[in-house]
Amino acid sequence: MLWEYRLPLREEQVARLEESGEAVAWSCFRDAREGRDYLIGYFETDEAAAGELARVEQVLGGSFTLGDTVRSAVEDRDWREAYKEHFRPWSCEGLHWVPVWDRGRYRMPAGDAVVWLDPGMAFGTGEHETTRLCLERMMAFRARIRERGESLEEYRVLDAGSGSGILAISAARLGFGRVSGFDDDAEAVAISRENATKNGLDGRVSFQVAGLPDGLRGQRADLLLANIQSDVLCRHAEDFVAATAPGGSLVLSGILALEADRVRDAFARVCSGASLESRTLGEWADLAIGF
Repeated sequence: MLWEYRLPLREEQVARLEESGEAVAWSCFRDAREGRDYLIGYFETDEAAAGELARVEQVLGGSFTLGDTVRSAVEDRDWREAYKEHFRPWSCEGLHWVPVWDRGRYRMPAGDAVVWLDPGMAFGTGEHETTRLCLERMMAFRARIRERGESLEEYRVLDAGSGSGILAISAARLGFGRVSGFDDDAEAVAISRENATKNGLDGRVSFQVAGLPDGLRGQRADLLLANIQSDVLCRHAEDFVAATAPGGSLVLSGILALEADRVRDAFARVCSGASLESRTLGEWADLAIGF
């Protein structure tokens, strides 16, 4: 018998776990109907679940027991595929993010574009507010380029902390010609590369294993995206600014709304003369810096 363990968490706790890369036995899931965030894991015994729950405790600094989870039986299916139940298609401004297993049966409006995605067990599906904030900024950046009558081919997009690769792959699908991403988790990079292949983007978007600040060193991105928690953004503020090209845009997300002023102040100190604009979506905020 296999058991599903569902652990309710706050949004900021889920974001911290995704950033840490430690909850490898769990998948992140947001129940849109409930408006709640969960970690979901599949284990054969309570002992195995408790062991993996201890890793969650270490990252979050709290105390969690199996009594905090909802346990239900899972029969006649492969647990490695069970996370797929929680990933549903969604879209934003003519770009659709669709599970790759729905290819061939998903109907797209004429003229729209699609990103086929398999986030894997340990990574989000892009539906989170922090990802949406980044995607909307990316689309606004593209619109400004088009208004000037310029080609997207020469614009450089860099996704710092790429996770499943959704931002970088979306940039390539939107027409940006020079797209790359990096993550310090080798498994995340492997999944990113697989997702690029699934979208026919081999050679058009590249991913490498690198952490901060190494992944930013020597970069001059026209659009630099970083969906990373606030303390990491603040600690590497100078590195992010240095990696953004003159006239470019730096888009920061993964910021709790209550921490937005602190992040804004940290970047204002190292990018004098730049424009800073912040928006809020639910409990989350972004910061767009124009140079």
